[in-house]
Amino acid sequence: MSALLFSGVLFLVSWRSCESLAARALTCGTRAADLDPTAMVGGVPLRCPAHCAQRRLSVFGTTVYAAVSSICGAALHSSAVGHTGGEVLLSRLPGQQHYVGTLANGVQSQALSRWSASFTLQGLQDQRPPELIRDSGTNSRPAKKAAKKMSVKKVGNKDCQMDIGLVIDSSSNLGQRRFNLQKNFVAKLVVMLKVGVDGPHVGLVQASDLPRTEFLLSNYTQPKELHFAIKRLAHLGGNTNTAACLCGTPADKAITHTAEMLFTERSGARRGRPRVMLVLIDGWPSDELQPAATAARWAGINVFLATVTQPTADELPTVPDRDFAKKAVCKDNGFFSYQMSSWFGTTKHVKPLAQRLCSPDGLLCSMGFDGRTCYNSVNVGFLIDGSSSVGDANFRTLLDFLAAIASKFDISDTGARVGAVQFTYDQRLEFGLREHDSKDGVLGALKAIPYMSGGTATGRAITFAAQNLFRATAVGRNFLIVVTDGQSYDSVDGPALAAQNQGISMFSVGVAWAPMDDLRVMASEPKDEHVFFSQHFNGLEELVDNVVRVICHDFDVNN
Repeated sequence: MSALLFSGVLFLVSWRSCESLAARALTCGTRAADLDPTAMVGGVPLRCPAHCAQRRLSVFGTTVYAAVSSICGAALHSSAVGHTGGEVLLSRLPGQQHYVGTLANGVQSQALSRWSASFTLQGLQDQRPPELIRDSGTNSRPAKKAAKKMSVKKVGNKDCQMDIGLVIDSSSNLGQRRFNLQKNFVAKLVVMLKVGVDGPHVGLVQASDLPRTEFLLSNYTQPKELHFAIKRLAHLGGNTNTAACLCGTPADKAITHTAEMLFTERSGARRGRPRVMLVLIDGWPSDELQPAATAARWAGINVFLATVTQPTADELPTVPDRDFAKKAVCKDNGFFSYQMSSWFGTTKHVKPLAQRLCSPDGLLCSMGFDGRTCYNSVNVGFLIDGSSSVGDANFRTLLDFLAAIASKFDISDTGARVGAVQFTYDQRLEFGLREHDSKDGVLGALKAIPYMSGGTATGRAITFAAQNLFRATAVGRNFLIVVTDGQSYDSVDGPALAAQNQGISMFSVGVAWAPMDDLRVMASEPKDEHVFFSQHFNGLEELVDNVVRVICHDFDVNN
């Protein structure tokens, strides 16, 4: 059986019943947006013709595609069909933001900022049960050949079960010759890593004017396929003030892009596997790498820098920070930084660098000695103003803001925890920190909170939340985010100080008429980093990333 998600409804469709349905023939250019949704109920297969790979098709996204994409182009990109075509099942999904562009199976998908509807695909030939495969021919020889082919798949180096993101330079500054030398080095490195299904997985981003994802962690799990994908990379060119140099802003963009786009479950990142980013820097950066690298570490990623060439005496005055490598990596112990004199003769560096990337005992940078990060360790409490001045519509917007914050964390029974209290003159525990042990559970509970309406007694609410949400724990683990739109009728300074003395980090988020004096009194030190304000409820979404950044900074400092 297979699950087909369509317009928010889950259909269970037997592969045998699908086989009995007549597949709908598509052209290479048919888009998901062109299909009549009512015609797809029941899991009707779609048939892509042969030779679509020879056409230039518009595809937007990776794994999840924007509905404006060619269905057959997406099927080729996702390996749901091969060059000879085939049948697929389409699952409709809601629209989303930040569709990622990648090169896979000879199809270059494009990035897209947002679209109103999405879809995923499953290839019928790959998903059929064994009995259908055996019954599809007149003898069993094809099935035996297929079994033999499956048996030779490389499991990889089981002692190096890492997810590794490579950031390589593709600027004009590097030039075609050195770009080719860089590709040769990276190809040798992945061979040494021994990529495989149960071994390391590798994704790659090119840095130029704009970072470009070439392939995801899940695209290639066989050494030969990965080696070929690296060899066929094309030099992008672009501004000479780019990574590797990785010079200037594009360096920050490349590191940030890789952290946000490559290391997600949707992009193939595996739960519980160490995450590593190797940034190749030809020359030196003209801007600071430390903020982007630090943010990547907060996301649970071990950042390595491999630098090639050193500035000459004449070039030294143009280097803004000669110790950029030491500052970008989290531990200045020589383990996370590696230096090569040039792109010539790099073979001798392949093995020692691969050994560092595959050393789980040395990967303490982002995860701490017990494997904890802010994303899987914090207790976050929301203290929500439900007073009459907020109004029902704004209250829903406020809950969306809190849900966006919660969605940034890895919520589980052993991971991050989220709880919520709503207050007016009274206080109501909406759900405790240990009530929901999944992200979906927390997000659903937040969106289901009914609006109370009433007065505003923020001081009593802080005391209630401190006593009913949190348990005593290490400093930098408990965080209380107070969101209010007005003046409290009681004092907030005493309750806020008492909560902070219990080890709770206090954040104040004010909207509209919330007085800045109260916000600053409630917030932990330094006040400027723990106080946030928006004139309108619709502006709250712009604060999400900064709130999460400060939470992770507090955790990092204290742990």
